[in-house]
This record gives sequence, structure tokens and C-alpha cells, in this order.
Amino acid sequence: MKQKFDIIKSTCVPLPLENVDTDQIIPARFLKATTREEKFFGDNLFRDWRYKADGSLNPDFVLNNPLYGGEILVAGKNFGSGSSREHAAWAIAGYGFRVVISSFFADIHKNNELNNFVLPVVVSEDFLKELFASIEADPKMGVEVNLPQQTVTNKATGRSEHFEINAYKKHCLMNGLDDIDFLVENKARIEAFEKRNHK
Repeated sequence: MKQKFDIIKSTCVPLPLENVDTDQIIPARFLKATTREEKFFGDNLFRDWRYKADGSLNPDFVLNNPLYGGEILVAGKNFGSGSSREHAAWAIAGYGFRVVISSFFADIHKNNELNNFVLPVVVSEDFLKELFASIEADPKMGVEVNLPQQTVTNKATGRSEHFEINAYKKHCLMNGLDDIDFLVENKARIEAFEKRNHK
């Protein structure tokens, strides 16, 4: 069972780049691992942007900037495009992000995030632009993501937007359940259904 989602209030890490694909999120050379070792994948999130060729930190990349931090990644449009690798969601979760906000997600990556207890929040392009501006003006400004109400609020401006989420995935996130946990939780109901329909 995972940590339950409710209301997340956090500062943000801004990544105002469009069309960030899964190879940029976690380069292909790290895909040999088949188990979800969160620290390993988290340490290599955006590897080729975070580190220089000699392995030293790239001070110009946002994850290495001490001004920014928190559990929310604010990303540009079309986040998670490219190949369908689930490792990209493992890396995001492994780094410690619980929410990714963007104006558009590639569908497979969006579902991979949900399956790995990362909440993808789709907002309007105008709201996203305002978020980037607010973070730039004050890196310590907060964002509130309210999963029960399905709202995201820019605390700097007070502006909120409603976001959509699949009802089943919302239930799983709010109760800390993956698909297997959900089946176990509903075992008695499933067995009763089977009994009724196989007389």
C-alpha cells in the first residue's frame, strides 16, 4: 500500500520545456533494470540534463538549483511523449515528485504516472503560463493540489482550476491502492459475483 493522496501543498520545480519525451526523462541506457528500484531511477531522472559528460552536476539545470524544490513538477506542454517506457514514471516517483502539472500529457505516460502514484494534473495553457510566471517571481510560492475536490490552486494569485481524473484511479490514489490492492480489497465482492453468475 502506498501513501494516500488527499491535499498536497508544496513548492514547485519548473521545467518550462515542451515535448519532453521519455528518453529525456530516463535515458534508454538505464532500462536494463527490470525491477522498480526507486532510488536508482530517481537518481537518474533527467540524467543527461542534470549531469555533464564528466559526471559532474550541471549547475544550469533546474534540479540542481537550490532555489527550487518540492513535490510538484510543473512541466511544459506534451510531457512524456515518445516511447511508452514505464521507467519514466518510476524515475519521477523515485525522485520524490507526487504531482506533475502540464497542459498536455502523452496518454501512455499519463497512465504510467497514475499507476505509480504520481498524479498528472492537466491545466489550461493560460494557467500553466501563469504558474511558470509565479514560480519565476517567487521560487518559494506554493501550489495546492486538492484531489478530493479535483482542484489546483496557484497560491501566489489565488487562481484555481478544476482537473479531470478517472474515478477508479482517483479512488486508488486516495486510498493508497494499486490494481492488485484494489482486487484484494474487493475479493469478497468478486467471489460473491462469481457465485451468483456460475450457479
